[in-house]
Amino acid sequence: MDMLACPIDKYHPLELYVFDEKNEIEEGLIACPKCLRWYPIREAIPEMLPDELRKENDDLPFLEKWKEKFPEKILLRGKPFCLGKGK
Repeated sequence: MDMLACPIDKYHPLELYVFDEKNEIEEGLIACPKCLRWYPIREAIPEMLPDELRKENDDLPFLEKWKEKFPEKILLRGKPFCLGKGK
């Protein structure tokens, strides 16, 4: 985490939220507090893709599954997808 920066705006440091952890983080979230982009961690793999390579039908179910653990700012205003009005 100390070496990661947002691939979009290069902001550092990023925020880490752990949702499921065993020997390593199985599911979680990496978030940029500057641009509010979020990147899922699924099956212990961080998916730090640019917006154009992300798929709404992959990311929204992840967001819905963990919405109780997502930071409110990301849940409502996160990019590229969120659950707030005016997505």
